[in-house]
Amino acid sequence: MAYRVIQWATGAMGKSCLRAVIDHPAMELVGLYVYGDDKVGRDAGDIARRPPTGVIATRDVDEVLALDADVVIHAARLAPPYGSHDADILALLASGKNVISINGYSRPQHWTGDRLIALQAACEKGGSTLMAAGLNPGFAAEQIAVIASGVCAELDHIEIVESVDCRVVRNPDYVFRVLGFGSDPETVDPNDPSWGPASSLNGMYVEVLSAMAEHLGLTVDAIETDHVVLPATDDLHVAAGPIAKGGVSHVNWRWRALVDGAPRLTMSIHWYMEAAHLPDPDPPLWRIHVTGDPGVRIAIDMEKRAGDTTRTSAEQLGLAGMVLNTIPVVCAAPPGVATRPVATPFRGDLR
Repeated sequence: MAYRVIQWATGAMGKSCLRAVIDHPAMELVGLYVYGDDKVGRDAGDIARRPPTGVIATRDVDEVLALDADVVIHAARLAPPYGSHDADILALLASGKNVISINGYSRPQHWTGDRLIALQAACEKGGSTLMAAGLNPGFAAEQIAVIASGVCAELDHIEIVESVDCRVVRNPDYVFRVLGFGSDPETVDPNDPSWGPASSLNGMYVEVLSAMAEHLGLTVDAIETDHVVLPATDDLHVAAGPIAKGGVSHVNWRWRALVDGAPRLTMSIHWYMEAAHLPDPDPPLWRIHVTGDPGVRIAIDMEKRAGDTTRTSAEQLGLAGMVLNTIPVVCAAPPGVATRPVATPFRGDLR
């Protein structure tokens, strides 16, 4: 029996998920929600550069809610503040559809109050489950780093460092408004939670560290930020447009989870438009450092299959794979807001 899937949004990551669903023998695409007017009314196969599917893209939320589906892959782009997509996700859950988010919702149980109550109520109403399945947040911290701690008799600290070259990102609104590149470092306080980029990311990565702590059996006292913005050393010309010398060209986002008053989990993300401020001029995608008895060091890169000349990056392919491998998990989970298991491996029995 195929899993009936709705794809929500077709940006770079969403389109990679859409192709993966169309290509997978155990998945049946039954719906496609898009944001752009130029995509409405087009066949999903046309948007994904695949043969026709008979599934027509729509911007009508009610039309999507009325579909019979097992799961929705929610791949909406980041938008400040964190939680801005809650209304759509609540409606999808209440309509009886499981939801996988690629941006956030790693552990909404971290929060108390009305937001968590609303998410839980929507799951109960629809008999549905909400689960995250991003690449990061998702793979490096919540899965690989946690698994690496399995060799430790004593655990002192885990640090995950991600380094992403953003020069190829083409969308100006996303690069300059959502991510904050090009801003004046003198007028930006990256640790002000009301700053647009921080308001998008803080909630997301607080949940990442909270999910790690849940897996590790740690009780978090607080999660602190120590973000840094760094200026361009020269005028830069990147895919999204120019960045003047002195404008923000590198953001090092850092979150630290305190346990018994001491840092135990650290997430450090370098998003950069030039390599000048990198501690390593040629970093891997992820570095994981587990300090304990014994300690562990892991460096991880991703690569495309030999002969793949498409513009889809290895990271986009990896994100799609993470989502596909989580679909059976979320569909089998009891209703509610769920933390994804530590392992969601490839499923050969679905092929």
